[in-house]
Amino acid sequence: MPPRSDDPRRDATGSRRGSSRGSEPREAGLGGISDARAYTPRGRTVREGGGAEQRRTPRSNRSGDPFRPALQVLDGGRAGRAGTREPATDGARSGRRSTAAGGRAGVVRTVSSRPVREPFDDDDDEDAPPRRRSQPRRPAAQPRRPVRKPRRPPRLGDPRRRLRLGTVLALALFASIGVRLVYLQTVDTPAYADGGLPNRLAVVELPAPRGAILDRGGEPLAHSVEARYVFADPTRVKDRFATARLLSPLLGVPVSDLAEKMRKRTLPGTDTPLQFVYLARGVEIGTAKRIMELDLAGINVHRDERREVPGGDLAANLIGFVSQDMNGLEGLEAKYDDVLRGQAGKRTYEVGLGDLAAPIPGGYSRTTQPQPGSSLKLTVDRDLQFMTQRILAKQTAKVKGSVGAAVIIEVPSGEVLAQASQPTYDAANPTKVGSPADRDDAATTFVVDPGSIHKAITYGAALQEGVITPDTAFPVADTIVRGGVTFRDTHPVGGRTMSIPGMLAFSSNVGTIEIAEKLGKDRLFDYQKRFGLGQATGEGMPGEAAGRLLPPDQWSGSAYGSVPIGHSVDATPLQMAAAYATIANNGTYVQPHLVKETIGADGERSPAAAPTTRSVLSPANAAALRQMMEAVTTVDGPDGRATGLAAAVPGYRVAGKTGTGLRYDGGKQQPGEVGSFIGMAPAENPRYVVAVFVWSPGGGGGAVAAPAFREMMGFTLRHYRVPPSLTNKSPKFEVFPR
Repeated sequence: MPPRSDDPRRDATGSRRGSSRGSEPREAGLGGISDARAYTPRGRTVREGGGAEQRRTPRSNRSGDPFRPALQVLDGGRAGRAGTREPATDGARSGRRSTAAGGRAGVVRTVSSRPVREPFDDDDDEDAPPRRRSQPRRPAAQPRRPVRKPRRPPRLGDPRRRLRLGTVLALALFASIGVRLVYLQTVDTPAYADGGLPNRLAVVELPAPRGAILDRGGEPLAHSVEARYVFADPTRVKDRFATARLLSPLLGVPVSDLAEKMRKRTLPGTDTPLQFVYLARGVEIGTAKRIMELDLAGINVHRDERREVPGGDLAANLIGFVSQDMNGLEGLEAKYDDVLRGQAGKRTYEVGLGDLAAPIPGGYSRTTQPQPGSSLKLTVDRDLQFMTQRILAKQTAKVKGSVGAAVIIEVPSGEVLAQASQPTYDAANPTKVGSPADRDDAATTFVVDPGSIHKAITYGAALQEGVITPDTAFPVADTIVRGGVTFRDTHPVGGRTMSIPGMLAFSSNVGTIEIAEKLGKDRLFDYQKRFGLGQATGEGMPGEAAGRLLPPDQWSGSAYGSVPIGHSVDATPLQMAAAYATIANNGTYVQPHLVKETIGADGERSPAAAPTTRSVLSPANAAALRQMMEAVTTVDGPDGRATGLAAAVPGYRVAGKTGTGLRYDGGKQQPGEVGSFIGMAPAENPRYVVAVFVWSPGGGGGAVAAPAFREMMGFTLRHYRVPPSLTNKSPKFEVFPR
């Protein structure tokens, strides 16, 4: 059937385009060179012109094809494998290639007008005879294989996506770290900080300056001065025994004690190591500098205070002393320790570890400032105290093994101007003392059987109760028996009539016992309490003895004779001095006291509590008793000499009484006797009362008590510039009235 010109599958020459399947037979003689396969740069075959599909007979010499190596490389070897592995017809091949290249079936594109030679197949037999050019190569009949799609190269990852993903992951990581840090620094901060804080804390106590003890003029009797304390950090001490050997001679502390203090240990009840321990307190600044020059690991010094007593033994028995830790141990230092001590401060701070041990800048630090203690201003006059101690020491030195006490009270205030004890000690070195009893205040702890000085109480009660008058006189025997006990007078008068001043001047035991019997035991006991016996005065000294009175219902037969003359009665020198101050103060008892006022750290002054007062005698009876007691220091005539002539102070009227008593220690009577004298001057208007007591195991105290009184009272009157009694002489006493 002739070809139609309008057939779209035919080209311009009238030839039918190659079929992809090659179903139509080829016409012989239509092949040739024009029908040969041409090689394109991609190794594909296209038909040239519009003739029938023809194969070009391959050259026998493969090396003649200059494009073969390049085509094999570009096409991956598919050009050589096409003739053997896919023996399809040329039309089929050309149809597939045309479809792939043009996108439409049946369209033949002429890639090049130059015929392309078909290369020999790799699997052609080299021994086979060469084919004729006119005869196309016919492939052997083989089953059709499915066309494999070319493998696509793997798609590469998108770098922008990877970058975005990496950024998101990094931001998420940093965000989680940031949240964790914020949580640790806000929520968990206290837990973590507190967990390690104890290991970095150092605690240093800031001592509070101790208040001073001043005399009535503001002069220091005891005060604190700047010093240094030496401390150790046991955790940093390298060799505690070697360190102790170096420090011992400087601190005066045994090596064993220092080594024990520097032993490593923990705080009680915790696992925290102890990092601070005192080695010595109150070290002088010069000594502290020498210690620092040693440069010992774990040893350091800090500001401290030391108690200084300018007068040494001046009022030492009153003031007492403190420990190295500035705690009051005896005397006023112990009694008013809570007032003087103040409140210590404390500094807690973080320190670096290792050899630094220095505060961490910006670290934890807390300081509680110390509160200085208050000062005590006493009623004691240091000049008068000094002379009183000096006189007492001189007089007691005349009596072997003696103990002395002296008290000076101002009338009418009741203020104690001086209170001395002998023996005494240096308050700056309280351990250097012969006996612990030497540190006692004898005026408040020295319990005595007062003896005849008690007679002033008996006569005062009799005057107040109207039993006697200043003009009373009656016969006095040499002895009197009460309860089987004989009481004698030291100055027997043979039953002569004696006046009340005479009985006082000669210290008549018999006359006093007879007056007491008229007074009665109940009234006498009542006046004893009114005068302040049987109870502590509350002067301010710690450990003050209360004394003891014998209640009337416990009186024995002999008590009617012993109690009125001052026996079977226990009292202290201070109690007896306060009783005589009552007589000097027109019959009004005023509680003796040592503390005048308290001065706070800010300078605020707080007066001491007002002393207790009570009326005991009327002013008239008190004046009458004072006048009768002047006979003790003035009577000196053919009928005898008074017992207290040695106590007279030239130029002044003195009223007083001598006494000889006993000493009791722990309820047991001690050997020897207690000589005493208590008096007041000027007698017409008393300003001061002085009491002197001297105990000696061998006796003889009475021989030194009156002279000691005279010196003490004379200095007191001159010290305070009291005018002498020049125009007001003592009256003349009639001992034996007619």
